[in-house]
Amino acid sequence: MKLGLEGKIALVAAASRGLGRAVAEELAREGAHLVLCARGADALHETAESIRAETGVTVIEVVADLSEPAGVARVTERALAEFGRVDVLVTNAGGPPAGPFETHSAEAWESAVRQTLVSVVELTRAVLPGMKERGWGRIINITSIAVKQPVDNLILSNSVRAAVTGFARTLANEVAPFGVTVNNVMPGYTRTARVEELAQKNASLKGTTPDAERSVWENQIPMKRLGEPLEFAAMVAFLASDRASYTTGASIPVDGGWIRGLL
Repeated sequence: MKLGLEGKIALVAAASRGLGRAVAEELAREGAHLVLCARGADALHETAESIRAETGVTVIEVVADLSEPAGVARVTERALAEFGRVDVLVTNAGGPPAGPFETHSAEAWESAVRQTLVSVVELTRAVLPGMKERGWGRIINITSIAVKQPVDNLILSNSVRAAVTGFARTLANEVAPFGVTVNNVMPGYTRTARVEELAQKNASLKGTTPDAERSVWENQIPMKRLGEPLEFAAMVAFLASDRASYTTGASIPVDGGWIRGLL
């Protein structure tokens, strides 16, 4: 399907692996040029080189920690210097550490807020004026199924990603008259390094094995399997497209039916 993304400029955060990388690859296949950022230089460079070789689009790579204001400035200033605009912003951050409430210090909470919420706010602040001026823009936040149905042992993620959802839903109404849409995509249990880490953490807490923990999740999912990153990326690419011009303020699960609620 051609989504009308040829020549668009997409900034994808935390793009060196997992869901961020899958999203970047899918947008590139649709013809979008990319600005990718992550904290690890080697993994980011490998991702950028792979996408260039496969698709031929322009890929700018910027090593940055988006939990720091200087990191956000470095990425967004480079994007504007290279392309003059950002049409599609995909916010993303590695999940905060797992564990029950008592295991997380005040510093851990502050870090989770900076990494998961403040990075979204500041990236949006940097690119939104240009989107409004041009009358077209897409802001897509990768959140989690945890914002609709909290996941045990993930109190940091459950709390802070819910704040991102509130921010996005409010912003969507403010910018809708300017042709800018704001949506969230909620990944379920997907075959990524983050899910493997969570399986290891849960296994150590329960005295089980990672395979046993994955089996628990698979049995909770009506499709009886974990998702694949490409399946998630396809939803993000659609929301970034012209085809999704009347969808805003939504939080859309890509979870194989795991969320049990009606809405």
